[in-house]
Amino acid sequence: MTRDDIRPGEVVADVQPKQDAHVRFIGKIHTPFFTRGECPRQGTQDGPECILELDEEWVPALKGVEAYDQLEVLYWLDQAARDFLLQTPKGKGKPYGTFALRSPNRPNPIGTSIVRLERISGRKVHVRGLDCIDGTPLLDIKPYRGESLPKIPHLDFGT
Repeated sequence: MTRDDIRPGEVVADVQPKQDAHVRFIGKIHTPFFTRGECPRQGTQDGPECILELDEEWVPALKGVEAYDQLEVLYWLDQAARDFLLQTPKGKGKPYGTFALRSPNRPNPIGTSIVRLERISGRKVHVRGLDCIDGTPLLDIKPYRGESLPKIPHLDFGT
């Protein structure tokens, strides 16, 4: 099989076909990016507004999220190659090990971004700072680890 996604110096592993672990996607991500080439190299919190659209059953899990300015979003890079050992970043000219890069091409293509929360409307969480393709499956939303538990009188977090 011939591949056109391998740059000079890159090496791929001879791995079995994809065998995904069981994960539950909780929705989809909507961005203005439709190809990998359109995605910013890293998302920035002044980037375009994007939407995390949760499946209806997960809407109650958003309770309290509005208290945070920043969120960590985890997503499944479903279009990524999963067999690269060495990769040559665009414009760098020399190969690096996959684990030394933030490339989407990795054995378990989990993406993560720290985003700025703009607002929540129903099952849509409006954020800025994503770097993924429109339609990317959403794995999880977490408060940014740099922020402590919010002090909201009407929510009891058991602390």
